[in-house]
Amino acid sequence: MSRTGDKPTREERLAAKLRENLRRRKAQARALETNERPTLPKKDPTG
Repeated sequence: MSRTGDKPTREERLAAKLRENLRRRKAQARALETNERPTLPKKDPTG
């Protein structure tokens, strides 16, 4: 990871957090997209 031992640098930590955040936001967007797909209303057989 970093040049000075096992401890990641600030930039590496931030990059990892950004990647994690992006994955989470994409997953949320996909979940919302599947829930928001409009469905056709069912026809009332009596009316």
